[in-house]
Amino acid sequence: MIGLAIVGSGIFAKEQHLPAVQAANAYSLKATYSRSHKSASDLAEAAGGVDVYSDETDGKGYDALLQRDDIQAVIIALPIPNQPPYIKKALAAGKHVLAEKPISENIATAKELLGWYHANIDPSKVFFGIAENFRYQPSFVYGAEQVPKLGRVTGFRTRVSAMVPTDGKYYKTAWRKTPTYMGGFLLDGGVHFIAGTRLLLQPDNKIARVSSFSSQLQEHLAPLDTLDATVRCASGVTGTIAISFGTTFKGREYAIACENGTVEVGFDKVTVDRDGEVEVREFPGQGTGVKEEVLAFAKGIERGSLDDEQRPEEALRDLEVLEALLKSGEQDGVPIDLGLQ
Repeated sequence: MIGLAIVGSGIFAKEQHLPAVQAANAYSLKATYSRSHKSASDLAEAAGGVDVYSDETDGKGYDALLQRDDIQAVIIALPIPNQPPYIKKALAAGKHVLAEKPISENIATAKELLGWYHANIDPSKVFFGIAENFRYQPSFVYGAEQVPKLGRVTGFRTRVSAMVPTDGKYYKTAWRKTPTYMGGFLLDGGVHFIAGTRLLLQPDNKIARVSSFSSQLQEHLAPLDTLDATVRCASGVTGTIAISFGTTFKGREYAIACENGTVEVGFDKVTVDRDGEVEVREFPGQGTGVKEEVLAFAKGIERGSLDDEQRPEEALRDLEVLEALLKSGEQDGVPIDLGLQ
């Protein structure tokens, strides 16, 4: 069993990480940490009673938690701008880290974090992973398996439409309500959609150039809530990406056109059209993919190698695409070339 601590006790930690840890049967949850003692205590109680660490408790802060020999790994889910120093401290203490996406609030900070990791930590002994659950959702995994079977990719489109209401639980989170990072919900949520798109496109179709328009449709969703983009891959394939958290449109669609058919990934089903022969595979109750990614992290620790899907370099590429989309939008659609891809 892997001794584990959950760092951060917000909505996602309570509703996703804790159940995933409990379902994995690979971890022994030892402790919870939050800046707030009450928040950490609430999560610890939901876990059945584990040790509580917080900034409000003398001698039982984050540093004290990291000194414990019975904790080998941490899952970190903190506000986006706050995560890098917590990640560094845990890695420096010899703890394996699975940190929530995005890897950082911008490419510059993310590069600095990765550079520090490789300069100061042996990555073959202490693992640093980024949790991107879309890479583990069964529907996306299945869809990605079907694309290469249909030949060369010839086009694609991603469309995700939703409305974040003022009474929504995520909007009520203080750091999301008044974001200090680029893009607001477009960064926090949008990086998922970029990861899903990249997974389906396959390594042969790396996103190389983007041109986008962005806007703020809803007053409460500063600084932006919508972007519409045209995208070109290094292979020459073009497609579109449209994301909005402030529209009355609803639904999500990830569609890949290939020489011999198409693959469409919806909310809980995948439709594969093989030259007119249509197969629909449904994934009822598939969940968010968090249980699969948390279990994969444990398996990676046990075998001594991190899943490729959790490598921070993959998260860096997701962030690079999204940052380019946002920067292009700031410049009224000026095309931006990507460097990391």
